[in-house]
Amino acid sequence: MFKIFRKELDWGGTPLVLESGKVARQADGAVMVTLGETTVLCTAVAAQQAKPGQDFFPLTVNYQEKAFAAGKIPGGFFKREGRPSENETLVCRLIDRPIRPLFPKSFKCETQVICTVLAHDMENNPDIAAMIGASAALTLSGVPFFGPIAGARIGWINDEYVLNPTVEQMEDSDLDLVMAGTLEGVLMVESEAQELSEEIMLGAVNFGHDAIKPVIEAIIDIAESCAKEPRDLPEEPAETVTISDILKGFEGAFEAAYKIADKAERQAAVGAVRSEAKEKIGDEYDAVLVGGLIKGLEADVVRGAILKTGVRIDGRDTKTVRAIVSEAGFLPRAHGSALFTRGETQAMVVATLGTGQDEQIIDSLVGEGRSNFMLHYNFPPYSVGEAGRVGSPGRREIGHGKLAWRAIRPLMPTKEEFPYTVRLVSEITESNGSSSMATVCGGSLALMDSGVPLARPVAGIAMGLIKEGDDFAVLSDILGDEDHLGDMDFKVAGSDAGITSLQMDIKITSITPEIMQIALDQARDGRIHILGEMSKALTAAREVLADSAPKITTLNIPVDKIRDIIGPGGKIIREICETTGAKIDIEDDGTVKVAAVTGASGEAAVARIRDIVAEPELGVIYDGKVVKTVDFGAFVNFLGAKDGLVHISELQNGRTEKTTDICKEGDIVKVKVIGFDDRGKVKLSMKRVDQETGADLEAAEIDAEADAE
Repeated sequence: MFKIFRKELDWGGTPLVLESGKVARQADGAVMVTLGETTVLCTAVAAQQAKPGQDFFPLTVNYQEKAFAAGKIPGGFFKREGRPSENETLVCRLIDRPIRPLFPKSFKCETQVICTVLAHDMENNPDIAAMIGASAALTLSGVPFFGPIAGARIGWINDEYVLNPTVEQMEDSDLDLVMAGTLEGVLMVESEAQELSEEIMLGAVNFGHDAIKPVIEAIIDIAESCAKEPRDLPEEPAETVTISDILKGFEGAFEAAYKIADKAERQAAVGAVRSEAKEKIGDEYDAVLVGGLIKGLEADVVRGAILKTGVRIDGRDTKTVRAIVSEAGFLPRAHGSALFTRGETQAMVVATLGTGQDEQIIDSLVGEGRSNFMLHYNFPPYSVGEAGRVGSPGRREIGHGKLAWRAIRPLMPTKEEFPYTVRLVSEITESNGSSSMATVCGGSLALMDSGVPLARPVAGIAMGLIKEGDDFAVLSDILGDEDHLGDMDFKVAGSDAGITSLQMDIKITSITPEIMQIALDQARDGRIHILGEMSKALTAAREVLADSAPKITTLNIPVDKIRDIIGPGGKIIREICETTGAKIDIEDDGTVKVAAVTGASGEAAVARIRDIVAEPELGVIYDGKVVKTVDFGAFVNFLGAKDGLVHISELQNGRTEKTTDICKEGDIVKVKVIGFDDRGKVKLSMKRVDQETGADLEAAEIDAEADAE
């Protein structure tokens, strides 16, 4: 009925299978990828014609995890998959970043790649299978794509690189690095590391590049059997030469405009030159073509100047970092805050401390987890002097926030060391390049300002690249224009002890290990410089938390006492929280965390808990409350929820006719433990205690007799 094309290989000890021709046959390209027993269906479809007047390439990548892949039914009221999770959004970006540079600039047909997780074996992460499948689907589709690519995850376990470590192995790894590339070189890197050296990080990238080559060759093999005929690319318009000749007269004007250091003034000057150029060209030519050629001229001017002179747009050399101003404790009511300014990029970062009840619950295919460290990144339009949409975070904001989160998390204390839930919010108030790295720097300062005992401060820097033929220049701390017009965006974050996070995106076909080594070495020098500037504001965590931050007291109780604290239907714990104003978290192992804004509130809650779990001691005097009177005595609630009996004979010295002659329900009394009956019930006495002072009358009498002798 239909022909199936299949390619299988042993990839680092795990079977990898590529299959096409069986499912989704109406897509331009469709490949089912199975890694171990994790299966992802990847499809690629492109429109036949570009929309008129379109001046960009509309590529969309969708990655979706189906609950049935893990044998689950989705939660929520509708019981079906809803909006993409944070992980799904991050994987979309992970696939998009290495494939986007490999489409020709003249191709502007709407293109969509969809990767659907159909099965998850709880060992092999589907993101790598999805990346491979997306590349294979595009290669088979006939769409102009200068691939294929492949990707791999690299771990560092027991001082050895591990290819595609399993979910379980990742728990022991000091590195989580995902890379992608072609046969010629590396295109994308995303990683989190435990302060590893530049040599280990570069070695991991090279290890991964060697590992993906058999996969790329497998994609080429299956493409030779079933790929569609490649599409013809649009021919270059005949008027291109004429327009280019006119634009040559504006090279000097653009050079002068791009020498203006101030961003706003530079943009105004560049805009004026653009308008003048368009006016001279006239309206007879296609506006999209004209705009593209002007952008190309601008790129040539900026790139050429840097390669020839080593002087950048704002006058810096290739290694100098922009001026830095750091301020900690910027907001008086926040638990911790910092304002980090580097050139014309500024991040206002705020830290908030919470309790276990504030932890983020993460529901994924591999199970439910909890996170006590969150970082949220916001990029309002005013930060670049624009008016625009304000709403829920987009893919870029989620990605930048996750990058900063990865950079800081390796230095965060454990829950045992610091039993708080921590949320960082980064508001980008100005932007001219590398706001995610400003978030790392400001986030580190805000955490220390709030009293979070970071192992060491963390800083980040963005590196750029200008490459023409064999000539290249690596740029430290790139501007926004250098990012747009350059060939690389390479972000490096870490402490003075090593790297905690890398993210690299390439706009050309690949870069060499030599360039990566230069960028890493240059980034280390820049990072150390930034850490030195940050230390002028704060060098370590403050020893005292803010007055408005919750104070957490941790105590351990016997597991069999947990139900006594909670009470029937949560009555006891709810009553403690309401009366003291504290928050109480109880874990299954008997760990109790009491959080309160004031010390008195926390102490009152802790005292109540200790009273509940404490055992009555013979001869000890307690405060109590009469909860019931009977003919033979009174029941007194003391030591939390415990009750004991004061026999009528122990109410007072001498004969007592009626219990209510001495005490009534609700009376606050002082009682002494005088024994326990056969069933463990507590025997109490009121007459042996001075009800006014709480003095032990029995002990005083014994002391008096001893003195008399």
